[in-house]
Amino acid sequence: MIRVLLVDDQELIRAGLRGILRARFGFEIAGECADGGEVLAAVARLRPDVVLMDIRMPFVDGVAATAALRAQPGSPPVLALTTFDDDEILAAALRAGASGFLLKGVPAEDLQRAVATVAEGGAWLDPSVTGRVLTAYRAAPAAAGPDAAADVLTAREREVLALIGRGLTNQEIAAALVLGEGTVKTHVGHIFAKLQFRDRAAAIVFAFDHGLVAPAPRTGPAAGQGPGRAGEAGRGGA
Repeated sequence: MIRVLLVDDQELIRAGLRGILRARFGFEIAGECADGGEVLAAVARLRPDVVLMDIRMPFVDGVAATAALRAQPGSPPVLALTTFDDDEILAAALRAGASGFLLKGVPAEDLQRAVATVAEGGAWLDPSVTGRVLTAYRAAPAAAGPDAAADVLTAREREVLALIGRGLTNQEIAAALVLGEGTVKTHVGHIFAKLQFRDRAAAIVFAFDHGLVAPAPRTGPAAGQGPGRAGEAGRGGA
């Protein structure tokens, strides 16, 4: 059962999320917050597996709350959720440490898959806006490091990182490169250690930012395909 902390200032939205993230689908609502300022105390008390965080809230917004939470050792991953197609705000959520983002109004199954993927240590970047959000991310001074940063990787590690950037799981990478899944996990671990990635979302952003993969235009894929999701990574990047 995946324990979820809901953070949204609108009760109606939280009620809708409760209806989607039910026990029959493998979720338990550990608790709810109406403002980002309540998140740290709620996480300490409830110990959720994942935080579903609204970005726009009137007092402490989701970006500030995410940054404060992710600064705490052992904090749960954050999936940012917003009604606004605001590239800069979503890019800010990634910089703050969110493991992905999703626009409200997606099908219930996509929301369930996104929450489960992030809870398991993966990343979920909504494919309808990923390209533009990463462009906004790159435009910020605090975005990625210098291009030479990727030079510490071996040729095989660069291949693996490029496939992570395309949203492939470890199992899919193994199939694409004709490797054992254990070997891929070892490569992923080395990549995370060398580049000091905190999670799979950071690896995806790096891959885009350093030209290992380019964002493709929206052509109708469901959320969770292509650059949208990268799962099956244990926390810490295994």
